[in-house]
Amino acid sequence: MSFQPVLPLTGYSGWGFLKRTMARQQAVQQALPAQQRDEAYFRDRIGKADTAEKLVNDKRLLRVALTAFGLEGDVNSGAFIRKILEGGTLKEGSLANKLADKQYQKFAAAFGYGDFSVPRTRLSTFADEILTQYRARGFETAVGEQNNSYRLALNAERELPILAARTISTDAKWYTILGNAPLREVMQTALGLPKSFSSIDIDQQVAVLKARSQAAFGSSDPTQFKDGKTMEALTRRYLLQSEIQGQTTANSAAARALALLQR
Repeated sequence: MSFQPVLPLTGYSGWGFLKRTMARQQAVQQALPAQQRDEAYFRDRIGKADTAEKLVNDKRLLRVALTAFGLEGDVNSGAFIRKILEGGTLKEGSLANKLADKQYQKFAAAFGYGDFSVPRTRLSTFADEILTQYRARGFETAVGEQNNSYRLALNAERELPILAARTISTDAKWYTILGNAPLREVMQTALGLPKSFSSIDIDQQVAVLKARSQAAFGSSDPTQFKDGKTMEALTRRYLLQSEIQGQTTANSAAARALALLQR
């Protein structure tokens, strides 16, 4: 039986319910027999997967590994994943570094096949590290099947503080957000920017985001999202804007249907 989170409400009130009950709901998911079996299998086998080839040849192991990084859609792309893992991240021209989706870079760095003579899979803490991410991503996916806005908000709450804490420039952080589709969606929506925003010059996008962020949160620096209150304010703005956009779309569709009936 697959896990289905309880989401009786929508909008920002529904988000409040999800946050209040999330720990209990996650515990229910983690107690499911299928989840327990997958975690036990990963713990037992991952230390023996000392090459990228061994990992990609074990689909069950690979599925858990990819899910931990939101890449589960690539479970049947073994050759592609192997090339990413074997290329590592320490070489500037590696495939993981070239791809726009930086989850591949995180994935390759986490396993270390292409970067070290002994991969990180041999570390005693490695299974716990990956399984923690696997549980979080799995819960987000289950939530997203009912409400994708909540899934994006959960992802932002996990990913943005990590990015905010990195020792890179303000502009580099904004470029990273723009290069991450889920984070871009949350930020654009929260700051009231249209879908067409992504079509303008990338440097101009950064300038607009900095100005909008300054106006909305009091700072143009993404470092501010290390602060829980600022992160909460961003999430609230995103969910309220998403709700407004959804109502506008529904109203437009209803108006078009009514116009067709009146012809």
